[in-house]
Amino acid sequence: MKVLCRSLLTLLLASVAGCSRPVPAAKPANSSLPGVTAEEATPRETLHKTTQNVLDLKQALAKGGVLASTKIESTDPLMQSADAYRTSAAKIAAMAVEQTIQLRNAQSINDPKPLAYTEFVREIIKPDQPDGLKLPMLPYYQEYAWDEQAQKLVAVDFPARQAEREKQRNAN
Repeated sequence: MKVLCRSLLTLLLASVAGCSRPVPAAKPANSSLPGVTAEEATPRETLHKTTQNVLDLKQALAKGGVLASTKIESTDPLMQSADAYRTSAAKIAAMAVEQTIQLRNAQSINDPKPLAYTEFVREIIKPDQPDGLKLPMLPYYQEYAWDEQAQKLVAVDFPARQAEREKQRNAN
């Protein structure tokens, strides 16, 4: 299953990479929206990049996040590729997390217990460890979050980051 997930991700990245040009990194400007740093509103490279940053869903929602859509909604052909990458990356990451949790549960001598956020990060993501789970990078306005109640990985949109980025673009 892990090989299948990696193969699907590689195929997706290869198809999207052929259709896009690298965007030069913009220098972060000072943010004018409260709660949003200029760095958060600055686009980041996503293709061929990974992350181990996963937020607690409750905290992400408290900071203005909303659950990301899992649909490709754009009608613009150029934006459809970006929508397809974004939603597919989040779905593939969720599948990888689910598989890792299933392996953990199968190896557990005791009955598998639900994972709290800190346990999830320590046992599944394993930050800065060689066997840690590396997730595909999402756009600057999205982050991964652990839904403790549903026991699954979700993507969270931060609309304030998009609004701040739009302000930065209009200021230049």
